[in-house]
Amino acid sequence: MTERKRHNVKQSQDRLQIGASALRWTGEALEIEIEERDKRLFNPFRRRVSGTVRITPEIVNPTAFALDPATKHRWHCLSPKARIEVDMKAPDLSWSGSAYLDSNFGSESLEEGFRIWHWSRAHSSKGAMVCYEGVRRDGSRFASALRFAPDGKASAEAIPELAHLPRSKWLVERSTRSDNGAASVVRTWEDTPFYSRSEIQTQLLGENVVAVQESLDLDRFKSPVVQFMLPYRMPRSG
Repeated sequence: MTERKRHNVKQSQDRLQIGASALRWTGEALEIEIEERDKRLFNPFRRRVSGTVRITPEIVNPTAFALDPATKHRWHCLSPKARIEVDMKAPDLSWSGSAYLDSNFGSESLEEGFRIWHWSRAHSSKGAMVCYEGVRRDGSRFASALRFAPDGKASAEAIPELAHLPRSKWLVERSTRSDNGAASVVRTWEDTPFYSRSEIQTQLLGENVVAVQESLDLDRFKSPVVQFMLPYRMPRSG
């Protein structure tokens, strides 16, 4: 949650240390140790954010997928279905539930490679379904629908119908996929000038499911106005 310089980052085979926070793979679960301070717009007081998050995979996928023909960008859905346990000290709260874990990596920044993307994932009796689509910087489009079976095997499914969602409060364009071309927003968890994350209801693989959906507008992200605003929302430390 804090941008830091290179000397504050340490990495080993099973641990990534970023400032006072760290991620550690135990062999069975990913443990995230959080020791941070938040940053609120126009408020100089930074509250402590401290605790532990534990993510235990129920499905493991060993394969990463290229998002562009030159393979400059790769997406790895590490665990399409997992369990999460959150134990926070500050603020004082704890909960557990279902989770998902993935990673994006590549040889150039996301805004160099893409203009916009939409992503969603849903858990069902048949495993997990992940839909991923967007527009690359050169104007070409990509789309995929992957089903992950309980044993982790991934299979490409026919891409469901496009389902438009209402724009976010910041007017970020949103869409998802559905068997019948219909979906609705239950609530929006994250709403920023360039990114939104929401809980939606949709139909996939013949089942009515609750899914997590995100939309990212990288034209907005790279705009001078947003770049000027970012330091006021995310702390930076030497």
